[in-house]
Amino acid sequence: MKVVIDPGHAGRNIDPGAVNGSTGLQEADVALVISRQVANYLLNVGYEVKLTRTEWEQEETDDLSYRTALANDWGADIFISLHCNSAANESAEGYEVWTSPGQTEGDRLATCIYKQIAAEFPDRAGRTDYSDGDPDKESRFYVLVYTDAPACLVEMAFISNDEEAALLANAAWWDRYARAIARGVTDYTMMLEG
Repeated sequence: MKVVIDPGHAGRNIDPGAVNGSTGLQEADVALVISRQVANYLLNVGYEVKLTRTEWEQEETDDLSYRTALANDWGADIFISLHCNSAANESAEGYEVWTSPGQTEGDRLATCIYKQIAAEFPDRAGRTDYSDGDPDKESRFYVLVYTDAPACLVEMAFISNDEEAALLANAAWWDRYARAIARGVTDYTMMLEG
C-alpha cells in the first residue's frame, strides 16, 4: 500500500497556515511534525510512504497541484492531508475529518481515521456531519478533489484555541495523534482485505 501524507501549508515564511495569537505556534510546523510521525509508524508496519512536504519551508508545495501530482504520479493508494483548524471564535474546539462531496472510498478511509481519533481522545470534541450516514464533513478542497486515491483531510484541533494550541505543541500529544491516524490507515486497509 502506498500512502501519501500531506502536511498542510508550505511552511513558516511562505505559508505558515493558521497561527496561534498567544504563542505564535504555526499550523505548518505542527502538520509537518505529526505527518513525519505518521509516516514512521506506517513505514514500520510495511507501508510505502511519501510526504508531500518534507522541509520546514518548501516553496513548491505552495502550489496544491504539486501535492496532488506527487500522489497521482506515484500511484498512491491513500492520501491524507493534515491541518490545524482556526476560527475567529477562540473557544471553537475539536477535530474534523473532511472528504470530497458524495459517497466515495474516501468516506470509508475518513471514518476509520475519525473512529481512531475519537477512541484516542474521548475528551476532545468530534465535529461531524452525519447527514449522509458517516462522520466526515464534505467540501471541494483542492487536494481532495484532484487526488486520484481515496483522500481525506484531518483538522486535528483548533490552533486558535489556547487550550488546544497547548496540546498541538505537546510532543506526547503529537505521538498519540500520529498513532491514531496510523491505526485508522491500518483499519482501512484491513477492511479492504477483509
